Amino acid sequence: MTLQEIIDDSKRIVFFGGAGVSTESGIPDFRSADGLYNQKYKFPPETIVSHSFFGRNTGEFFRFYRDRMVFPEAKPNAAHKKLAEWEQRGILSAVITQNIDGLHQLAGSKNVVELHGSIHRNYCMKCKKSYPLSKVIEADGVPRCECGGIIKPDVVLYEESLKAEDMEKAVREISAADTLIVGGTSLMVYPAALFLRDFNGKHLVVINKSEINVKNAELVIFDSIGKVLGELN
Repeated sequence: MTLQEIIDDSKRIVFFGGAGVSTESGIPDFRSADGLYNQKYKFPPETIVSHSFFGRNTGEFFRFYRDRMVFPEAKPNAAHKKLAEWEQRGILSAVITQNIDGLHQLAGSKNVVELHGSIHRNYCMKCKKSYPLSKVIEADGVPRCECGGIIKPDVVLYEESLKAEDMEKAVREISAADTLIVGGTSLMVYPAALFLRDFNGKHLVVINKSEINVKNAELVIFDSIGKVLGELN
């Protein structure tokens, strides 16, 4: 079957996406740019965005965070828009994303499970007051609450666990889907690969620019997610 035929045969699609969905909106995948980052930062990106580094070198964390992880001007691309359209049509039940940029919601998607959190949610570590992204962007150095506490982005750092409620919802959605589309992810990062075990539906589709090993996929497309989804009805 072609991808369009699979979509036409589907009543409950779930989309599971990674960084490749947002690269077409101009948001880089920092794992693929180690050379550039090593010239500018004293530590590898994976070290900087870890829980322990945030605690001991908070200022350097926010310098990297503002520079390489926050892109407030980014706009949804064809993939984000098509998924939102499918949800409005009633054939897509959920988007499960590893991205923190909020572009799925900006495109109009309502039922989005953000496994790694969102740059748009920020809270004081001391009094728990919530703050918008602008508070973090505009701060000089470490953003601080009026109570004096550090304002932390609600994103999952390395060494931190994913929220149990998000994991449980993702499993429920995937288990109930008749079609699972995996896009823009290598399935190398936990828990991406594990989620496929919970899919018992009819069609498993993988869309990724680079080669990926998925044994049970009905259809594997090596191309950009925005181009592929943008051409569908």
